[in-house]
Amino acid sequence: MQFCCIRSYCFQRLAFLESKYKMHCLLNEVKELAAQRKVPHRDFYNVRKVDTHIHAAAAMTSKHLLRFIKKKLRKHPHDVVCLENSEPVTLEQFNEKGSGTLKAQENWTCYSSAVYVFEFKHVAKGVQEVELDSYHLSVDLLDVHADRNTFHRFDKFNAKYNPIGESKLREIFIKTNNYMNGQYFAEILKEVISDLEDSKYQYAEPRISIYGTHPKEWDKLANFAVSNNVFSPHIKWLIQIPRVFDIFRSKKLVQNFGELLHNIFYPLFEATLQPEKHRVVPVSAPLVVCMLGWEIILRVFSAVIGFDSVDDESKNDAIRFCSTNPTPEQWTSDINPAYSYYIYYLWSNITVLNALRKELGLNTFVLRPHSGEAGGLSHLAVAFMAAENISHGLLLRKSPVLQYLYYLTQIGIAMSPLSNNSLFLNYHKNPLPEFHARGLIVSLSTDDPLQFHFTREPLMEEYSIAAQVWKLSTCDMCELARNSVVMSGFANPRKAIWLGKNWKDDGPGGNDINQTNVPDIRVCYRYESLVHELMLLIYFNHRPSKPV
Repeated sequence: MQFCCIRSYCFQRLAFLESKYKMHCLLNEVKELAAQRKVPHRDFYNVRKVDTHIHAAAAMTSKHLLRFIKKKLRKHPHDVVCLENSEPVTLEQFNEKGSGTLKAQENWTCYSSAVYVFEFKHVAKGVQEVELDSYHLSVDLLDVHADRNTFHRFDKFNAKYNPIGESKLREIFIKTNNYMNGQYFAEILKEVISDLEDSKYQYAEPRISIYGTHPKEWDKLANFAVSNNVFSPHIKWLIQIPRVFDIFRSKKLVQNFGELLHNIFYPLFEATLQPEKHRVVPVSAPLVVCMLGWEIILRVFSAVIGFDSVDDESKNDAIRFCSTNPTPEQWTSDINPAYSYYIYYLWSNITVLNALRKELGLNTFVLRPHSGEAGGLSHLAVAFMAAENISHGLLLRKSPVLQYLYYLTQIGIAMSPLSNNSLFLNYHKNPLPEFHARGLIVSLSTDDPLQFHFTREPLMEEYSIAAQVWKLSTCDMCELARNSVVMSGFANPRKAIWLGKNWKDDGPGGNDINQTNVPDIRVCYRYESLVHELMLLIYFNHRPSKPV
């Protein structure tokens, strides 16, 4: 990336690809539209599309969460939701004491997935209190939607996860590991899943957190998933690993980075080799009480397709990733390791785990981290070497070399323009239309509907706004939808149904317009352009050098 001649070459090739695509559209747009019109039944609305980047804790919209909270306050006021001084507290009591009349130095105890026992202290400061009942609640009062104040302020964005600014409500309603074993969170997740199933053609890959603070986290997550039955043919799960070792170390939850890695991966190796050791006991699932431990672990692992790495990328790395870095067991300081350090050790552990699971005939996992939303270009460089797909990838617009490499290798990029618009980059500056024109594998995703979307179908909201702002054709949108399926972690037999039985083949032979609604003309153009670029590199590589 440091050589000027390489940067110039990559920039020129990308510019050529973009101009070539515009010429293709001028010559073939009418033909593409005619080919689509000949396909019976199929149109953009009934082609499969996957939300390749969405966080489970924000998978519902703010209006959906509001309706759910109101329903619980109205119909289930006597549900025990947490403990106060070891005494059970119902939702009605919590409402009266926790949010209606905050008392000075009042202690509440909840069970967090990051910090297992956490005390919340409330100090009334003379602010007028708002009673938490089904009448007074509104979307404005919840205050979970991102606004102009969150732009370049990731701390304020994270605070939006707390309804009414109260972390206790986040614990109760959108956490997996609490006094209720995540019952409310599971119920609202199943409502989101039900909406996906009703739409029939929409799928999602939600992220759910494992923090690495305790080796039993996996068992608790499996207990949550199985006892609440949060499985569906319309979703596949990814495990997100927050890059917050510095916080865990300062709270003495882990002694070193190696312990964090051990808590994340050792249970996976153990469950792969000795699943009988992980005997999950469902709390309230009569249909699965007779399942053996290994059956539960197998079901959970079959629904998980990979790992994500999440946090604020705009934070500078205090220590750069290099050969002089301490090993994970030696990393005992409160300084957070670099992004590249996290990705390398996640990738190395996943690679070894996959080799073992493949030998045993089990499903394997992929690494699909957040990368290029902010921060340095090194994030994109290490993700290029270690990841199957990435989320965001905005900073590729600043590096022609990396962007060209991502094009040549066809690494998928799940982009979320509405999310970026509220956090790091205005919508009209988003590089998605340029990436799409040049031939990079990009898809549209929602990221956090709770903060960014208003309608019942957030993914369709993303497509509709993108189509209007960037004047995307029906062929463009169907191509983006096809990309999302190709990038996704759904099983190959299902992709064969959605894309065509030969979907793995290169070029138009791998496309079935009756399933994807993408004309063969478009697929052929993409394939020929990529082959031409690769052949050009082979030619220059084998061309004899000029004598000095």
